[in-house]
Amino acid sequence: MERSFIRKTPGPEFSGLFGQPFCGGFDTHLNPNYDAGDTMLVSALPPLLLLLLNLPPCVRTTRPPRVYLSYRDLMESRSARSFTFGFNTSDYRILLLDQDQDRMYVGSRDYVLSLDLGNINREPLIIHWPAPLNRHKECLMAGRGRVDECYNYLRVIQPLNRTHLYACGTGAYQPQCAVIYRGWRSEDYVFRIVPASLESGKGRCPYDPKQENMATLIDGVLYAGVQVDYMGTDSAIFRTMGHKPPIRTEQYDSRWLNDPLFVGSLVVSESSFKEDDKLYILFRERSLEGENGPALVSRIARVCLNDEGGLRSLVGKWTSYLKARLVCSVIGQDGVETSFDQLRDVFIQPTHDKQNPLIYGVFTTLGSVFRGSAVCVYSLADVRAVFNGPFAHKEGHGYQMTAYSGKTPYPRPGACAGGFSVPRNRSSRNFGEDVLRFVRTHPLMYSSVYPVNRRPLLLLSDASYTYTSIAVDRVPAADGEYTVLFLGTDRGTVQKVMILPRGTKETESITLEEVEVFKVPSPIRNLRISSKRHQLYVSSDVGVTQLSLHRCGRYGDSCADCCLARDPYCAWDGKGCVRYTPSPSRRSRRQDVKHGDPLRQCRGYNTQVDRGIAERLQISVEGGSAYLQCDTHSPLESVTWLLQRDGSQHRREASSIKDHSGKVLKGVAQLQVNV
Repeated sequence: MERSFIRKTPGPEFSGLFGQPFCGGFDTHLNPNYDAGDTMLVSALPPLLLLLLNLPPCVRTTRPPRVYLSYRDLMESRSARSFTFGFNTSDYRILLLDQDQDRMYVGSRDYVLSLDLGNINREPLIIHWPAPLNRHKECLMAGRGRVDECYNYLRVIQPLNRTHLYACGTGAYQPQCAVIYRGWRSEDYVFRIVPASLESGKGRCPYDPKQENMATLIDGVLYAGVQVDYMGTDSAIFRTMGHKPPIRTEQYDSRWLNDPLFVGSLVVSESSFKEDDKLYILFRERSLEGENGPALVSRIARVCLNDEGGLRSLVGKWTSYLKARLVCSVIGQDGVETSFDQLRDVFIQPTHDKQNPLIYGVFTTLGSVFRGSAVCVYSLADVRAVFNGPFAHKEGHGYQMTAYSGKTPYPRPGACAGGFSVPRNRSSRNFGEDVLRFVRTHPLMYSSVYPVNRRPLLLLSDASYTYTSIAVDRVPAADGEYTVLFLGTDRGTVQKVMILPRGTKETESITLEEVEVFKVPSPIRNLRISSKRHQLYVSSDVGVTQLSLHRCGRYGDSCADCCLARDPYCAWDGKGCVRYTPSPSRRSRRQDVKHGDPLRQCRGYNTQVDRGIAERLQISVEGGSAYLQCDTHSPLESVTWLLQRDGSQHRREASSIKDHSGKVLKGVAQLQVNV
């Protein structure tokens, strides 16, 4: 009798448990409808013993994820929950995550939601906040209702104090804001609008729900990047509310802002002087750099929080406003540079140095011919160096940008009054007219900000989808600490990508997992991580989903499966692949993220795997046919069929050809039949 073995193998870089390289797996891009199985049709087959050897795949940046889960698979794993909401709404956006009160605040069309971080379906608190009926009718009469614009889309939710939130919505093209009372503790289950607090949201919230905005509340003062008028022709970075005078960017001056779309912001204390505290704003806008430059560019701008505007010039305008270009590009082997110019989302990663956090950005290409995405990471120290460098200067309309070579006024434009560099000047209203004139005409820096190591951290090309959003986690493992990216896509999935250092400047990206997070696929809008809960929260136009950061059991049932997955969240505990927790016990530290070496980590467990191999006896009449199927855990796995005669230890690979239904073994008519 001859035995037929199935060997499931990863890519060509993997050396298996037996020490010999045997990867001959396929190289394919992930299909969301991928059928994780392999079949063969066997003719003239004698009785067979089918041994299934489930060996995990190699991981390469060009390959599919280690695990792909459909929405059904995700729900069956019991590691995720989708928020079920019975009212007619859409456009869910996670606007605030409060880990102190264990609540998440979500804005949608006509609703504000307060959800429990532990279980988003546990007693949700809901505020119905539609636009006034007369305003809804006026909006429809103005022709704005063709795409459901005449509703109140929530765009701002910020903590005002421990007991109150400040929220704003588009109000059917008449922005409105209000204070929401949420109680002292989450257990109070209080969530209501304070009626007397309703006010206009102009300069705080966009009119058009399709326009992206930025808002952050600092010490009772609201900073917002927003469109200011009904027609969307005036965009500005505003400061309103609180004890500080209202202030904005210069109006209708394309040198300051040129049709911007705001993405995010961060506040940084840049020295021991509180006066040096700055707000950094990230956005994209139309370019003025020159005819040969890109039509759209990504920017980072900054202002001083204590800016009071000028006394005679720039009255009510920022005197500290500067901006620089963010570059995210890659140079090909032919020397041609491919730029990813559309900043889509950012994530701010704190570091041990509070003055120098890392900025992770998701970028996409502009053209429709080539669709690509990239993740670039920037050091704020590099950003600061550009703002301390030369200013951009342009002689006239037909000229190119050059570095300004004239005399720079004192104090240096962009400096904060009363800060480290200008300690004696306590107010921006004391700045000289030469400083204010220079700020008005030279807001752009000549040098651009390049990513760490001057290259993207992650590239996505030749794919049918793009990245839309990002969240980042730093994960402690047995052999170090690793960066894990969670990336939302425009096809409604979330990818988990681990960044593996390779030397001082090189890195390798390993896609560990991709999951469908909504029953109806919809582009991902927001990703938020709760380090306290070890949960990821995802929003889209159709809903909100909560899922665990890890599904370790999906990698397989053996130590080798777990080790080869190289997921820093997971480790082999002697019985299964479970969440990794630092412990002095060796038993809980069967993990090798750096090398993924099961030979070293899984000694003593490999024989257990061999004993646990499933055997299937399938009997067939000689001259007939038998249909064999081998299910795989991962889109990365390929299947090889081996034949072994009774009493022999020699195995040879079965020659096969593919047809529309699977694979057909060749040469089986010559098999020895022992019944």
